[in-house]
Amino acid sequence: MRILVVGAGATGGAFGARLQEAGRDVTFLVRPKRAGKLRRDGLRFISPEDDRTLPVHVLTADEDADPFDLVIIAVKATGLETALQDATPFIGSGTTVLPFLNGMRHVDLIRALPVGVPLGGLVKIVATLDGEDSVVQMTSLATMTIGTFDGAPVPEALLDLLRVPGVDLTESGNVLHALWDKWAFIAAAGVVTCLFRNSVGNILEAGGRDHIQAAIAETEAVARAAGYPTTDAGHQQSVGLLMEPGSAFTSSLYRDVAAGNATESEHILGDLQARARRLAVDTPLLDVTLVQIRAGELKVHDAGA
Repeated sequence: MRILVVGAGATGGAFGARLQEAGRDVTFLVRPKRAGKLRRDGLRFISPEDDRTLPVHVLTADEDADPFDLVIIAVKATGLETALQDATPFIGSGTTVLPFLNGMRHVDLIRALPVGVPLGGLVKIVATLDGEDSVVQMTSLATMTIGTFDGAPVPEALLDLLRVPGVDLTESGNVLHALWDKWAFIAAAGVVTCLFRNSVGNILEAGGRDHIQAAIAETEAVARAAGYPTTDAGHQQSVGLLMEPGSAFTSSLYRDVAAGNATESEHILGDLQARARRLAVDTPLLDVTLVQIRAGELKVHDAGA
């Protein structure tokens, strides 16, 4: 089975490398500049157990190839529409399309594709690109959860394809619930660290415990109203990570905001706010966080105009 990984950033690069190292037929769909570097230098993958450089197969959107058996979408939400547009020529009627993004908006877009078989998925990994665009996996954590949207079993051939060393694969009978669990946590983390522009430990020390609890309650209220009440495990994860004294934890959304990078704020927070409005759920902390982020983006835009 042929796999196309859309994006060779931290997530796509790490999981794509694991699949290739296990003997899977992997191709990366990337931008021309990234393609040139990968073709010339290969994909350097630094993990806790090894540092290696892999020769990789690469495609760009203007090149031709037959439809793939599996297309993995592993880009940031800011590049989702472009990624789907670029990947569509390589998706056939029997192609499984598996996105690894946070939130829920991408699920709607994947399920609306005219061809392909949509599958739900989420991953957990601590990885980044270093200054030389090498993929760096910083801890041994690398989990992948997949499932069908109707609760039917995932084809065994696909599970076998994705069972590789270094990746903890789980099949979920309710992948939408798993996606909502993760979304509620990521949104709460984004609200807390972006609103107070600091680490969890400093926010707690400054007296922010009640606000953190309120942020968790807000995002979980939206999930509950949508029909996906947060599981006990999901709630405990939020409490454990966002209420730990002395913790240096910050959300990736906050780190992007602080660095002045393009952010996933509309995908993670804006879409959640829109769903909260439709469900008549009040989200005051989420609302004020979005105002702050949007105003900051307008300031940057005005400064560059």
